[in-house]
Amino acid sequence: MKSWIEAARLRTLPLSLSGIIAGSFMAAAKGVFDPVICILALFTTTGFQIISNFANDYGDGVKGTDNEDRVGPQRALQSGAISPSAMKNGIKITGVISFALALLLIYVSFGTEYLFYSILFIVLGLACVVAAIKYTIGVNAYGYSGYGDLFVFIFFGLLSVCGTYFLYSKSIEFSVFLPACTIGLLSVGVLNLNNMRDQESDKKSGKNTIVVKIGNEFARYYHFYLLGASFLFALLYTAINFHSPYQFLFLIAFIPVFKHFKTVYDNKDPKTLDPELKKLALSTFLFAIFFGIGLLL
Repeated sequence: MKSWIEAARLRTLPLSLSGIIAGSFMAAAKGVFDPVICILALFTTTGFQIISNFANDYGDGVKGTDNEDRVGPQRALQSGAISPSAMKNGIKITGVISFALALLLIYVSFGTEYLFYSILFIVLGLACVVAAIKYTIGVNAYGYSGYGDLFVFIFFGLLSVCGTYFLYSKSIEFSVFLPACTIGLLSVGVLNLNNMRDQESDKKSGKNTIVVKIGNEFARYYHFYLLGASFLFALLYTAINFHSPYQFLFLIAFIPVFKHFKTVYDNKDPKTLDPELKKLALSTFLFAIFFGIGLLL
């Protein structure tokens, strides 16, 4: 059980839940919040994240990407704590449970009245499962071709925030995409940190992440643009929808973000970046909380 909990990598959950929290707060500010939808969305997203973590462990394990050159914590397949066949079964079981939760969420949100929306979100749910699995598994795993950043931006940012808001409101507004971009870009920042840390081992094993393609120096510039743009999108949303000074509470979350960037910019050894992943993930979670509270005050 301990090995499975470690393989689930629960420390990644705050990042994956940030979009659900932000979307829910925006719905609450519009007066369309539903606690049942919120709880089901949080559980569904947790399931999808665990699938992704299991699949990442399996894909990198069987391809030999997780080897003695890897800097981060040792994975379950890498250590031998979980066999490849057991991990594959874990992915299947978690996938079934998560998709069942997604179906329940869709039914509670749309019932039988919004059939088209239900079908659309079923397709999106399947896309989430496929995207989680195909990140590192298979011959054409997109994480090995440098598309991981794009998929993280779409699923952790746009789909998570905008999709959650739509579940409550049955409609969408342009401004909702702005905080969605903020959370998406911060999430890509976490992935970029991970790839900077693992650059050497990824390069040796043929995992062509963006960092491998552009090198560590440009990856630091890329990191600056990700964090800077995330801040500007949040600021733009607040300017467009301003009604209270409390809306600037989200600035508190960016204090550790910019402090984190200085650490990354001054870094000379990417292998020491592992603690920064947790800091940026938690800062993203704090942004979602403070951003949401500011909307309600």
